[in-house]
Amino acid sequence: MGAALILGSLTLAACGSTSATPGVIQVVGAEVQYGDVLAQIGGPYVHVTSMMNNPNTDPHNFEASPSVARAIASAQLIVQNGAGYDSFMNQLEAASSSSSRVVVTMAQLLHQTTVANPHFWYSPSALPTLAQVVATDLVKIDPSHAAYFRATAVAFQSSWRPVTMALATASRDLAHRPVATTEPVGDYLLSAIGLNNLTPFRFQADVMNGIDPSPQDIVTQQNLLNNHQVGALCFNAQVSSPVTTALRNLAVKDKVPLVAIYETMPAGQHVQGWMLEEIRAIEAALTHGVSTVSFA
Repeated sequence: MGAALILGSLTLAACGSTSATPGVIQVVGAEVQYGDVLAQIGGPYVHVTSMMNNPNTDPHNFEASPSVARAIASAQLIVQNGAGYDSFMNQLEAASSSSSRVVVTMAQLLHQTTVANPHFWYSPSALPTLAQVVATDLVKIDPSHAAYFRATAVAFQSSWRPVTMALATASRDLAHRPVATTEPVGDYLLSAIGLNNLTPFRFQADVMNGIDPSPQDIVTQQNLLNNHQVGALCFNAQVSSPVTTALRNLAVKDKVPLVAIYETMPAGQHVQGWMLEEIRAIEAALTHGVSTVSFA
């Protein structure tokens, strides 16, 4: 079965739903990007509930509702991030423990249980690895559709090749170019391209954790823009603060291109297209000086 057919057959609206469909496997993605992988592999044989699925809200402000708790209680397979990013999942799973439930934690899957940057989905190998693991788990849960799950896993790997190729091209053309960031959301992707992120990680971590960066680090960021030491400012498109808003305004004033890095996959996307858009936005900024402030 071709990748285009599988991708085209998915209904994204189902990813945010919590209503169960009889006769299918109940699965949960703590983040919508993981829910999308579950949907692509499971197709009509899974019902996907994605917890954090709104790209227009701050994912750090997520509050679990009773419907979320019910979805987790009935889930046969859960994919969550781990590394402290979605710790509410552990609490909800403990409240409705199940010996038959399969929980895939990305931090453990990638051997990154203690890490400063938990945004694993931007690591180029993370989602293809997850797709294979999800297929294996679904085969165990529902052996009668094993051939389908294996076929969709192969199709996913095939559909990921344009991302791999785009990364290779971007790395060839842009490696070692300097950039600045507001948070480490897209750092794995920037690193894969070979870009030189000049923003101190201490600044990125402080913004990510809701801590006011030090005056010294703020001045460092300002100087990167004022002195045109970077080719782009990559900012978290979903989370802002007075500090990050001021930096974006400064970038506009100093004509430093902006690149929106989304923490939650934008609506109407699949993970493959999302990653391609992010790569192309980085290329547009560094090659043509074009800002991308939204994928909407």
